[in-house]
Amino acid sequence: MMNRRVFRTGWKKGAMLALTLTFGLAVAGCGTATTSKDGAQADGSAGQAGAASTDQKLVVYSAGPDGLAKKLVAGYEAQSGVKVELFQGTTGKILARMEAEKANPVADVVVLASLPSVQGLKKEGLTLPYPDAKNADKLNPDWSDKEGHYFSTSASALGIAYNTKLVKTPPTSWADLAKPEYKDQVNIPDPSLSGSALDFMTGYLSAKGDGGWTLFERYKANGVAMAGANQEALDPVITGAKGVVVAAVDYMTYKAKAKGEPIDIVYPTEGTVISPRPAAILKSTQHEQNAKAFIDYLLSDEAQKLVADASLLPGRTDIKADKRANLDEIPLLKTNWEWMGEHGSDVTEKFTQMFK
Repeated sequence: MMNRRVFRTGWKKGAMLALTLTFGLAVAGCGTATTSKDGAQADGSAGQAGAASTDQKLVVYSAGPDGLAKKLVAGYEAQSGVKVELFQGTTGKILARMEAEKANPVADVVVLASLPSVQGLKKEGLTLPYPDAKNADKLNPDWSDKEGHYFSTSASALGIAYNTKLVKTPPTSWADLAKPEYKDQVNIPDPSLSGSALDFMTGYLSAKGDGGWTLFERYKANGVAMAGANQEALDPVITGAKGVVVAAVDYMTYKAKAKGEPIDIVYPTEGTVISPRPAAILKSTQHEQNAKAFIDYLLSDEAQKLVADASLLPGRTDIKADKRANLDEIPLLKTNWEWMGEHGSDVTEKFTQMFK
């Protein structure tokens, strides 16, 4: 398992560059490495695309959510007849696995839960553009690459999740959680473990400038606790051990609420951060035509409906979700994704040191 230092470093200058420097130690410590099952090329070139009629394989690495990823794969398999090998893990684990396999790349398509990470893959020259993807023109242009290197097929928003039995008047501002009534009652995910939490922190700081650190300093003074990854931060609020999660991933909250848990979510009036979930074809793919067909499927009406049913925001602007707030109902901060990608490591380091 990657340690926190490894994962923090991975956000700074492009996902794969940093993991090249760090994951080697983790692999050596664990004594494991994965090699390609199908002789994928190691020179970074795209595989031959001429045998689409006989090529019946595709390897997808996906950051989930678990149920949605499996449904999307099943839908594509039923439509295409192609057999998909699916690996699921966090964005950090996926990038680490790719680094371990760099001599013999295995994955054809990656679906990550972090826009800066896939932007890093593009900068490293690891993605294969697909400018002719079907329905790409219907995607939110702020979340996807105009050259077709990645397509954000879904997204979540970060909000304030709260236990409805403990919190009768929900907060309306991020600053509310620094008030005395929330003393020692708030969790926040660890940005070294949660890409969406890091998106919130870097997004907030990109909008507010260095003065934005004042909010986090006030959180620390009010007993806000850094509590693992997203689910680990949310679970104590569901059980009532804590009252609130700040920078909560909204689709997790909606799913828990649908199961009858005493949980709900609000988006602060001053705005929040969206965390897109991009898919990309890797340049090393040995199954290029299948990979392109998989991207087409992810952007199809059928797949986007599955996204909406999973309480995520659809990547396409013409499809709405009916189990959650849609994008036009969520106030947004004016974020700078380039700044967020460049400063992720520094923000993680400073934040985790502050909340130790």
